[in-house]
Amino acid sequence: MATPTVLITGGTSGIGRACALAFGRAGYRVAFTGRDEAKLTDTAHALTAAGIANLPIRADVGDEAAAERAVQEAVARFGGLNVLLNNAGISMRARFQDADLDVIKRLMQTNFFGTVFSTKFALPHLLASKGSIVGISSIAGYRGLPGRTGYSASKFAMNGFLEALRTELLDQGVHVLTAAPGFTASNIRQTALAADGSAQGESPRDEGAMMSSEAVAEEILKAVQQRKRTITLTGQGKLVVFLNKLLPGLSDKLVLNHFRKEEKGVDVG
Repeated sequence: MATPTVLITGGTSGIGRACALAFGRAGYRVAFTGRDEAKLTDTAHALTAAGIANLPIRADVGDEAAAERAVQEAVARFGGLNVLLNNAGISMRARFQDADLDVIKRLMQTNFFGTVFSTKFALPHLLASKGSIVGISSIAGYRGLPGRTGYSASKFAMNGFLEALRTELLDQGVHVLTAAPGFTASNIRQTALAADGSAQGESPRDEGAMMSSEAVAEEILKAVQQRKRTITLTGQGKLVVFLNKLLPGLSDKLVLNHFRKEEKGVDVG
């Protein structure tokens, strides 16, 4: 059996980098994208040191041409593609009434269209290998979160896109997984956009109390191996999704209270 290949978008930090190492250790050749040359190089060195064949690709998959090039480079280097892991994403932390519209546009371009573009160009290769398409979604894709209107919108859009695509591909052998990591220790909060589009910096959450990126990566790898439809991680994440279905009114109040504490800088881990 030929050695499988995974392409991970946004693979230079957080869950993406952890997935690169987890899939690599499981026997995959790893192609990964990122926008920061230094982080690409650092991740490539870490993979090489672990004995993992890898290909760093400098690309912003929110750009259609760059997404197409990333897929082409991965296939050219490794001869095919077995898993596309759509992980590239940015978040926000600002009330909608205060946020520049450009912030919402940037989130949709990266989180949603980055997934659409990458999937479009990877699909012919995944049909050939009967491989997997993975979307790293969020609890915010099941329950709209205050202060994260654009992020929630992008993840709801991703979820709908992947659900429709899964149904289209049911009889064609391609597996589609939607993974909602829940509240995870990841740099996405440190790079979340403020109302004016600048990086937030410090996170009000206690990172040490959250599930690690490495633990999330292992769960995603396992879900791909088992060809699961969806996974929701962390007890808190599962509870949020459950309460939103069962008691939406109560969920509104609880989530708003949580957000108000966050706005005041209270540890909400």
